[in-house]
Amino acid sequence: MSQGGAAGHGAAEPQDRGWAWMVLLAAVVLQGLTLGFPSCIGIFFTDLQHEFQASNSQTSWFPSIMVAVLHGGGPLCSILVKRFGCRFAVMLGGLLSGLGMVSSSFCRSMSHLYLTAGLITGLGSCFSFQAGVTALGYYFVRWRTLANAMASTGVSLGFTLWPLLSQYLLDEMGWRSTFLIFGGILLNCCVCGAIMRPIQLASGSRPQSAKPGEEPGSRAEEAQLSNGASPHHPALHQHTRRTTCFQVLQKYLAFDIFCQNKGYQIYTIGVTWMMMGFGLPHVYLVPYAIHNGVEERKAALLISIIGFINIFIRPLTGLLSGHRVFTGRRIYLFSLAVLLCGLSNFICVISAEFSVLILYCIILSIAMSGIGALLFQVLMDVVEMDRFSSALGLFTILESITHLIGPPLTGLLVDITSDFHYVFYNSSFFLISAALFMGLSFCALEKKTKLKEASKAPLDNPSKYQYSETRTEPRAGSESPPAVEYITSI
Repeated sequence: MSQGGAAGHGAAEPQDRGWAWMVLLAAVVLQGLTLGFPSCIGIFFTDLQHEFQASNSQTSWFPSIMVAVLHGGGPLCSILVKRFGCRFAVMLGGLLSGLGMVSSSFCRSMSHLYLTAGLITGLGSCFSFQAGVTALGYYFVRWRTLANAMASTGVSLGFTLWPLLSQYLLDEMGWRSTFLIFGGILLNCCVCGAIMRPIQLASGSRPQSAKPGEEPGSRAEEAQLSNGASPHHPALHQHTRRTTCFQVLQKYLAFDIFCQNKGYQIYTIGVTWMMMGFGLPHVYLVPYAIHNGVEERKAALLISIIGFINIFIRPLTGLLSGHRVFTGRRIYLFSLAVLLCGLSNFICVISAEFSVLILYCIILSIAMSGIGALLFQVLMDVVEMDRFSSALGLFTILESITHLIGPPLTGLLVDITSDFHYVFYNSSFFLISAALFMGLSFCALEKKTKLKEASKAPLDNPSKYQYSETRTEPRAGSESPPAVEYITSI
């Protein structure tokens, strides 16, 4: 099964109605099970340290690997969806996630945990989440924006419920039994995948990728054949392999866009730098609170507060940023949210009292809602939609690398200094510097572009800057979901 695997050859299903809403419900559950799951890992931080006699740096590699694989496995999931379809990818992801956590309950060293919970569960979560989002794109056309917004509430629900469940199970039966139960819970991704049965799209609304019957590299082969080269000539096969490899890299990793589009270049570098500090509070907030005398149950409640507020603030942020007043200016809203997120960390440095930490969580949650709602919308503003999928590939891989190394490096600093305040100092440094870099760079790019346009002869049509908003809605009559699209979320 090739391209048809993504759309499927099943029975005809109505789009935007009927079974599509069951698929939406499954997508909500999927996002809660996958993206929401890493939020509870900090609760086990102290127990894992005692169990394996590990340092802060060693322990923080476990959630870092999980989140990095969850975000960076997009291109691999994309290939899997194209080859076997969304339902298969979601169910395979559920099996991997469950297997990873069940295996983790039997781990005897921290390195084993890196492989099972970090790599296997992270990869399974990536497959389930991103294939689920792709399936949602096939079932919804007219209401696709609304469907994606509603599905994203699953992340906030996961942030709210996972920490509370984790603390309860940890108190009752310990971390090993809790991980075993988590394995069973994550297997419900397979149920969600079963709901996402293949959909038979109407003719003319097939996903558009290559031209019918054309595979990557076929044009190069035809050119060689037209010059009289034999199809079995070694030089031809070598050239075809090089061309195919280059086209695959260009499709899934948009290096050409990165080199040519200044807006995409600035945004990718800024977000990649931001991720060095963005995940630190999620990993270290609970250990920091416990270290300063806060009860474990109250400490776990802090993460749930962040998720609960996100349920209400994130949709409002999405509606606000969609207003025409902010058209072409969303990058500045995003930079402001990142700046607020960085400044909020200084609250934890001032005091570790539970009431102060609640205030911190409220402000942090508001800032996180802005980042989560705008992260990919801004990317759509700076990149043409026909190249969005490939631009997203490079974007997510780069951010997953810094997501991976940020917490362990900060943990090493905490081990050396024995001071948890450096967690929040580090986070503030990366977030504030990233916000200033993106905001000031786009402002300078805007002025430079205006000056360049002013020096030219007036044109009939107004100019569009490289970073200005691009059309994201398909034209009427030609609307179709992306053939293979992988999306990550915060």
